[in-house]
Amino acid sequence: MKRISAVLITYNEEAKIGRALASLQAVSDEIVVVDSHSTDATVEVCRRYTERVLPKSWEGYRDQKQFATDQASYEWVLSLDADEVLSPQLAEEILHWKDQEIRCNGYYVPRKTFFMGRWIEHTTWYPDWQLRLFKKACGRWQGGRVHESFQVTGPTAKLKGQLYHHTYASFSEYLEQLESFSSLAARDHFDSGKRAQWVHFIFYPPAIFLKNYLLRRGFLDGKSGLAVSILAAVSSLFKYLKLWEIQLGKAREMPIHFKDE
Repeated sequence: MKRISAVLITYNEEAKIGRALASLQAVSDEIVVVDSHSTDATVEVCRRYTERVLPKSWEGYRDQKQFATDQASYEWVLSLDADEVLSPQLAEEILHWKDQEIRCNGYYVPRKTFFMGRWIEHTTWYPDWQLRLFKKACGRWQGGRVHESFQVTGPTAKLKGQLYHHTYASFSEYLEQLESFSSLAARDHFDSGKRAQWVHFIFYPPAIFLKNYLLRRGFLDGKSGLAVSILAAVSSLFKYLKLWEIQLGKAREMPIHFKDE
């Protein structure tokens, strides 16, 4: 039977981390938590589930997750965010997988988000495929200041069970994260040589709204689908406005606050 190390990074996640860790109990052979010096009860909650709670100062999403992955004792790593939970179906599928002969180096899972009182089943939010189960020796975490991902070499496959994402509790929480993430994404764009153009302001936001609401059938999710479609367009607009601000030399470097993506 294959053994799995579950890895998570945390900072002030006492309200959510217990649910994530509880969902890992049946499938993981060890749990590694890398905590960025939480000031709430996050560490105490984590120690109810694992002795491997490691402190590490915040260095960005990519580097923090790479450090956590490097601490894994076993060949296979299952990476979760503090606001994510394995569905019973996904946990059962992973348990069955542990006894099977395999030829893949990584597995994608469909992530499903709970927002505005309901599960989002359309728009670009679902299925939000995430590579979360992988051989740690077959890749590394890549990305900029945000939107990091594990890039694996070799064949991959998809699992059917869902990863539940309990993300923004309110519009206010979303907007707070949007303020931070759009600034970080704009910096990444600028560093990579991208520059804001008029097309990004005039055409991108409505195109993104139509893609989410019509092409990806966000209207089937009711008011929540409408909200997600609007917020996706607003997120794009914010990012390019802040990129333009950087180009003009008027942007200030924002402090990086850890928040699950």
